[in-house]
Amino acid sequence: QVQLVESGGGTVQAGGSLRLSCAASGSTFTDYAMGWVRQAPGKEREFVAAINKSGGNTYYGDSVKGRFTISRDNAKATVYLQMNLLKPEDTAVYYCAAAYRPGYLSVPRFQNEFGSWGQGTQVTVSS
Repeated sequence: QVQLVESGGGTVQAGGSLRLSCAASGSTFTDYAMGWVRQAPGKEREFVAAINKSGGNTYYGDSVKGRFTISRDNAKATVYLQMNLLKPEDTAVYYCAAAYRPGYLSVPRFQNEFGSWGQGTQVTVSS
């Protein structure tokens, strides 16, 4: 029953950077591991990144590892995705997601671990 709202999407040239934000409300933020999943038109959803409840452990999809960084600020109930060295193949709608796991400290590694989703924000990378 957590609500998630993404922001920060836009259009950027290849090689550029964007920073996405996701504000959570309606529940205890620290009960949730958080993550980002993306979907391009006509393509499958793709796991991007996840972070555990404390922020001490992260996991990334192979296509973004080394370029994207996920972080969270529990005092602000917000999760971020810093995207660097963007490529046209990164163009997609990016969704913030939450996995409810009280008492469990691990980081999600699969998108089916997330039970709540934001509305998505469009990221377009031009070549």
